[in-house]
Amino acid sequence: MVHDLQGIAKRLGIATKFVDAGMIRREYEVSDETLRFFINSFGYDASNDEAIANSLHRLENARWHQALENIYVVEAGNVSFDVVVPASWAGEYFDLEIFRQNDAERVDVSYEVVNEEQSAFVDGQELLRLQINIKTTLNIGYYDVRLNVKNKHYKTLLAVAPKRCYEAPAMAHKLWGFSIQLYSVKSDRNWGVGDFTDLCSLVKICARSGAQVIGLNPLNVLMHNFPENASPYSSISRLFLNPIYIDVEEVPEFTLEDKYEVEGRLEELRSSELIQYSEVYPLKIKMLERCYNRFLNGGNKERLAAYKQFCKEQGKDLEKLAAFQTLYEDENIQSWGGWRAWPEEYRHPDSPAVKAYVKEHKLRVDFFKFLQFEADRQFNKAQGLVKELGLGVGFYRDLAVGVGKDSAELWSQPELFFADAGAGAPPDAFFPAGQKWCLGAFNPFKLKENRYEAFIKILRANMKNAGALRIDHVMSLMRLYLIPDEGEQGTYVFYNFADMLNLVALESHLNRCAVVGESIGNVPEGFLEILAERNIHPLSVLWSERYDAGWGDFAPPLAYPKAAFASVGTHDMAPLRMWWFGYDIELSYLLGLIPDEQGRSNAYHKRELDRWKLLSALDGNGVWPEDNQRKSNYIYGEGYPEGIEEAVNRFMSRCASQVFLAQPEDILHVEKMQNLPGTDRDKHPNWRRKLPVSLERLETDIAYVRNIAAIKRER
Repeated sequence: MVHDLQGIAKRLGIATKFVDAGMIRREYEVSDETLRFFINSFGYDASNDEAIANSLHRLENARWHQALENIYVVEAGNVSFDVVVPASWAGEYFDLEIFRQNDAERVDVSYEVVNEEQSAFVDGQELLRLQINIKTTLNIGYYDVRLNVKNKHYKTLLAVAPKRCYEAPAMAHKLWGFSIQLYSVKSDRNWGVGDFTDLCSLVKICARSGAQVIGLNPLNVLMHNFPENASPYSSISRLFLNPIYIDVEEVPEFTLEDKYEVEGRLEELRSSELIQYSEVYPLKIKMLERCYNRFLNGGNKERLAAYKQFCKEQGKDLEKLAAFQTLYEDENIQSWGGWRAWPEEYRHPDSPAVKAYVKEHKLRVDFFKFLQFEADRQFNKAQGLVKELGLGVGFYRDLAVGVGKDSAELWSQPELFFADAGAGAPPDAFFPAGQKWCLGAFNPFKLKENRYEAFIKILRANMKNAGALRIDHVMSLMRLYLIPDEGEQGTYVFYNFADMLNLVALESHLNRCAVVGESIGNVPEGFLEILAERNIHPLSVLWSERYDAGWGDFAPPLAYPKAAFASVGTHDMAPLRMWWFGYDIELSYLLGLIPDEQGRSNAYHKRELDRWKLLSALDGNGVWPEDNQRKSNYIYGEGYPEGIEEAVNRFMSRCASQVFLAQPEDILHVEKMQNLPGTDRDKHPNWRRKLPVSLERLETDIAYVRNIAAIKRER
C-alpha cells in the first residue's frame, strides 16, 4: 500500500520527496515513517493497509460533507463559489444574501446558479455540486454570505482580494532609508536598549537626511520571564508589541523621584557594549509596575477611558496574552516543559481553572494589558511623527515566519497548530542534517476551518503603523518544511497558496501597506515569478546579487531587480568590515560551523577572490579610485581600504531597485554580527550588540556624514 500511502500524503499536501537548496539540487525521498507521522497529524490513520483504505475513503467524502466551506477567498472580478446540496434540489430557487462585514450593509447582487454536473453518493444520499457565479462587481473586502434554499440557511465568509498588493505613491520614485535593529540603538537617554523614543529620534534624523524608509526588526512580545531569550524571531505572540521598547520616562505616571532612584544604574546599562537584558527588563518592569499602580489610582479619566477602549478593541487576544504571561510567572504552575507541562487544568485558556485564576489575579493580568496599551501608545506616537514629517514609506516592519512553540499564540489556539512538529529547514551544504527552528506552524486545514482568522489578525497587527511589511521566509505562504519534535527527518507541508496570497494582497490594500518577500533559501521553481505578478517585492542583497549562483562577479547596480528592496547584507550576515577581514570565517571555524581546517582554508581562499571581485565591481562602476596595485595589496590582507563603506554604499545607491536600505553597521565600521545562524547565546551573543555611535552624535559622526552625502548624491 506504499502508493496509497503516498496518495494520501499528496492529497493532504504532504511532500513525498523534495529537492534541497544546494548547487547539486539533491533529491530526498521522504520516509514512510515521516509520511505516517504527518498524515496522523492531519487526523488520518495510515498505520496499516486497512487504515489507509479507510482514510482514503474519508478523504474522498470530505469534500462533500459541507454545503458551504467556512470561507471562500477569491480575486475581484471573478467571484464564484461552490455549494453542495442534495441532488433533488437541483431545480430549486437559491436566495443569496451578501453583507459587507465592516458595516453589515446588504449588497444587491445578480448571480446565477450553474450545475457543474458533479455528484457523489455519501452515506446513502446523492449529493450535487453547484456553482454560484456573482455577476455584480464586488469591491475588495470581506462579506458575510447567507444562502437560503428549501428552508435551510447556510453561512460563509467571502474574501474578495485585488490581484496585486498595495504600493505607496512615494514608491513611484527611487527611495532610500535605513535598516535598523531597534534594540541595538544607543542613546544618552535610553535604559540600555533602544526604545520607542529612540525610534522617534530616528524618524527625525531620517527626515533631515532625506531618508523615506526605516526598516525594523520584528517588534513582537517575547517571554518576559526569560529576557535573555532575545531573538525577535521567536516571539510569544505576533499580535502584540515587546514592552522592552517602552520608554519608561515617557509614561505619564513616571515621576522625577523614580528617575533619581534609577539614574546611577542606568549609566552602567547604557555604557555596556552588549545589552544586559536580564538587568534592563526587570528594571523596566519594576518601574512600570509603579506607573501602573499610579495609573489605577491617579484619576486621569481620559487615559483610563483610552485604556478601556484599547482592551475592548483587542478583546480576547489581549486577555489570553495577559493570562498566559501571568500564569507563566507563577512558580506553582510554571514548569521547565513550558505550558504543555502545566497542570492539565491550565493548559487551555477557556478552562474553568484559567477563568478562575484570571479573576483571582485580575490586577496582574491587567498590568500586562497596561504594558500593551502603553507600548501601542508610544509606537503610535512614532507613526504620527512619520506622517507629520512626510516620510514616503515610513516604517518597514518585519513579520517572523513562526512563533515560539512555548508561546501564548499556541496556548491560546493549540488546535490551529501542529502539536508535535515545528518549522525548520531541509538539509543543505551548511547544515547537512537540516535545521530545527523550534517554531510552531499552522495546520493548513485547521487554519482554513478557522476562516484564516489567526493569519489575518497577524497580518493586520504587523501592518499597523507600517508603510511596508517584510514577510520572513515568504515561501511559507506556499509550503513550510516541518520536522517532528521527536524525529530528525522532515518534509514540506503545503498551504493553500492562492488563498494565502489573496489574503496578503487584500490586507495590504486595507492597511495601505506594501509587501516584501524574504526568499533566501530553498525557493520553488516559478515561485518568484508568482510573487512578482502579485506585486510582492523581492529582497536583493549585495552578497547574493552575483553571477554563477553566487560564485561569479558581482552584478552591476543597473542589473538589480527594479521592484526590489536592496541592501548590502542582513542581520544574519557579516557587516562589511567583518567580511573584509574574514572574521566571520574564523568565528564559524572556532564554533564548529566550519567543521575542519580544509573548509576554513577553502573559505579564506574564496574570500580573497571575493574581495578582488568586489573591488573590481566598485572600480568598474566608477566608485573606487584606487589603482590596481593598491587594490592588489588590499586583496591579500594588507589593511582595510579606507572609504570602502562609502564606495559600497555609492554602488548600492546606484542600483535600479525601488528602495535601497543602508545599514548603520556598514557605515560605522562595525566588525561583529548581530546574529550568527546556527548558534545560541551560549556560543555567540546574538541580538545583543549595540551600535557604536549614539543617536545624539550620529549626525556629526564623520563616517555617517560622508556615507549619507554619498548616498544622497547617487540616489
